[in-house]
Amino acid sequence: MPQYTDQLNREIFLPAIPERIVSLVPSQTELLFDLGLDKEVVGITKFCIHPDEWFRNKTRIGGTKTVNIAMVKSLEPDLIIANKEENVKEQIEALENICPVWTSDIATIAEALTMITAIGNITGKIVEAAKLVSQIQNEFTTLTKQVATQKRIRTAYLIWKDPYMAAGGETYIHDIMHHAGFDNVLNQQTRYPEITVAALQEKRTELVLLSSEPYPFQQKHISELQAALPDTRIELVDGEMFSWYGSRLQWVPGYLTQLRTKLV
Repeated sequence: MPQYTDQLNREIFLPAIPERIVSLVPSQTELLFDLGLDKEVVGITKFCIHPDEWFRNKTRIGGTKTVNIAMVKSLEPDLIIANKEENVKEQIEALENICPVWTSDIATIAEALTMITAIGNITGKIVEAAKLVSQIQNEFTTLTKQVATQKRIRTAYLIWKDPYMAAGGETYIHDIMHHAGFDNVLNQQTRYPEITVAALQEKRTELVLLSSEPYPFQQKHISELQAALPDTRIELVDGEMFSWYGSRLQWVPGYLTQLRTKLV
């Protein structure tokens, strides 16, 4: 029986290529689609908005942190794909009573590429995954060369309001920022710490990025912050480009290049 190791170093056993998959993570759902799967994916979350045709037609089994265990069981999956940060540990443990659960743990682009390769192996899409990984690596190599010639910018990436919360070090967003030439002013803090406007000033923040998710920052929020931070550049950014770690990675370097050009 084929054996696979997930990113929590847990072993799962699958008798064959899975034919009924439930995905609990939006970015990994999109990856399954881009690897060429379709009928094999029988369940997704209400946050799995890409691709739209799956969002409209696939069975939704709740949210990433509110999985309907009974509904998942009714779908009779032979594989569930989860993520350590996005899903709840107790729910993953309950789902393991239904079928094998392969769990990712991603804080860097390198770990995202490892995940893509692993899911390609598990789903019988080895060639497609290798092609995707190669494309992403080539795009980031080009980005790295561009960023090397540019000034690095002291940056905060806000994900929430009331209170303001930002991406700290050791997060996937932090790694994306680093590759884009944005030096995270909160790199010494882990996960997603609260931060005040005063602290942004004290850290000599040159740029504040307001994410489109999970908090839907808008133009009015730029105006609010700009009044308090008159010498700081404030920009709205596509949160999916900074936080989705599946096949969307192929578009991230181009997006970051355009963003950097806008800031010049």
